[in-house]
Amino acid sequence: MEVTRKNFREVLPDVGKAIKECCFIAIDGEFSGLDAANHSHIAPFDTHEERYGKVKKSCSDFLMFQVGICTFKFNKKTERYEARPFNFYVFPRPHSRVAPDLRFLCQASSIDFLASQGFNFNKVFLEGISYLTPEQEGKLREVLGQKHGEVSLFSSPAFTTPGTDEQAGVTKGPIHIPDEQKAFISQNCEFIQKFMDDPAKATLNLPPSNGFQRKLLYQTIRQKFSGVHLETKTGEKKERFIVVTRVKSEDELKKKEKEKQAKEIAEIDDAVGFTQVIKMISQSGKLLLGHNMLLDIIHILHQFYYPLPDSYDDFKAMTHCAFPRIVDTKLMGSMNPFKEKIPSTALGDLQKFLEFPPFCKPEVDLAEGFGSYNTPDQHHEAGFDAYLTGLCYISMTNYLGTLQKDTSGRVSPTSSLLDPYVNKLFLMRMSDAPYIDLMGPDLKLKREHVFNVSFPKEWKNEDLNQLFSPFGNIQISWLNDTSAYVSLYRKEEAKNVMKALCKDNTVYQIRGYNDHKTVITTNVRKRPMSAPDCLPPSKKQKSLNVEESSSESAPPFVSRSITPPLSEIIPPAIPSYADALKKSAKNGKPNTNKNKVAGGDGDVKMFEEPENWG
Repeated sequence: MEVTRKNFREVLPDVGKAIKECCFIAIDGEFSGLDAANHSHIAPFDTHEERYGKVKKSCSDFLMFQVGICTFKFNKKTERYEARPFNFYVFPRPHSRVAPDLRFLCQASSIDFLASQGFNFNKVFLEGISYLTPEQEGKLREVLGQKHGEVSLFSSPAFTTPGTDEQAGVTKGPIHIPDEQKAFISQNCEFIQKFMDDPAKATLNLPPSNGFQRKLLYQTIRQKFSGVHLETKTGEKKERFIVVTRVKSEDELKKKEKEKQAKEIAEIDDAVGFTQVIKMISQSGKLLLGHNMLLDIIHILHQFYYPLPDSYDDFKAMTHCAFPRIVDTKLMGSMNPFKEKIPSTALGDLQKFLEFPPFCKPEVDLAEGFGSYNTPDQHHEAGFDAYLTGLCYISMTNYLGTLQKDTSGRVSPTSSLLDPYVNKLFLMRMSDAPYIDLMGPDLKLKREHVFNVSFPKEWKNEDLNQLFSPFGNIQISWLNDTSAYVSLYRKEEAKNVMKALCKDNTVYQIRGYNDHKTVITTNVRKRPMSAPDCLPPSKKQKSLNVEESSSESAPPFVSRSITPPLSEIIPPAIPSYADALKKSAKNGKPNTNKNKVAGGDGDVKMFEEPENWG
């Protein structure tokens, strides 16, 4: 179902009902861009903190302007799911002159891609649903309350400034009328006098005026005329003008003023807009699904929740507080028992693979009024992608159910079978640290086989390949024109690199990964990041696989499918925010035994930590 500001108020109760009755909710978003030019690009050897910082910075520049939400309800009678997909167009339209007026970027490649998929940009900008964060809403209500309080206190709207955020509610004395405005004020007074002499007319729209002219008119009209109520309105072309309404008594004037204030409060309610949907999802505590959903989560928190924290640990706690149970279907498809059976975890591919053995096509009906997605291949419409995400989840959980004894095959969203996948967010291009763990310490891997190399600007991939050729295949991840990370495929060779390559009078410099990160941390504390570190890599600065020059038969290093064994992972110390997470958790303690889950006749070994992440 398509939802714009034209039908949002009408559809909102149905959205609330669908969220309340459903078993789980899937989300997806479309964005004005993904990768800001003035920020560092994501890289294979980011730390978790670095990756969050990069995505956070890019998120602050771009907008999520289409949000897909699909609820899934299980019908016990038919033993089938019923899906209700909603496709929301959202846009931060300022509802008044004191409301936030956001600036955002568009990335040409993202816009071009969406246009090629038939995305309706006119619908975003003309019919997009407004939204405010709770913080913005609170500030606007505070300003409006001060303004209403001043009007009530002094009973003289003529001397209450209807201006900007800083001016609203400020009581002033009479303003001197400049000579150049006297003719304008006099002409409007003549219009009002004619209006007052004609009892057949109930209202009068004065000519459009600027803010200062309206202040003068409020002041002068209140002084010269009684029995009138004044209200500023905005026309279809955004012009601002004063509406004069005839009133018969002081009581009627007060009634008009109360109606005006109620309307201003209702305008803020409307401006909150789509944020109401996010509040409903958060308050429901229902399982929230997404596919490769880190960007979706960060945008949702940033646009509709609260400002993103600088601290990575605070971000994890904030996300868990807003959405207590999350499953990322891309990560789920990359883990056992699915990874060996699914060649690709791209959403469209994943959904198709899960329709064939050993999986089964999920039995899902679209609810009445939601039949538009019966037509296939509507990818990159957020509502449709959310629907596909739910289908993938149902297929995978049904498969988990078939592996257990004494079960119907359907897995409840609260089942312990899901514990290995819950509250983990997939990380692109970080094959050795494939997810963020929202409920505990992240995986910490040894990177002794990764080196930072500094070299002359003229160097290319071939030079690095030649330098490291004695040690086998390598992966190169460029940082800038004179620096890159080099990762060895044969990790056992790492101990020989420094001995063999660290020589005097060389044009290059080599540091171990951990040593380089220590230097960066020390420099950041002393001074801001230098400009070259913030610039995007040039065309030669790509993370790619480089074939070794030797004749050994070792397979090439593929960054997205070759990962260190998890037996080498060292769990870090529990971060300080863990206690807060334990207090906020509503669904019991996290499963500390990742290799066992409850099901059937007891604890059944359901999930093996994989040797390699794919």
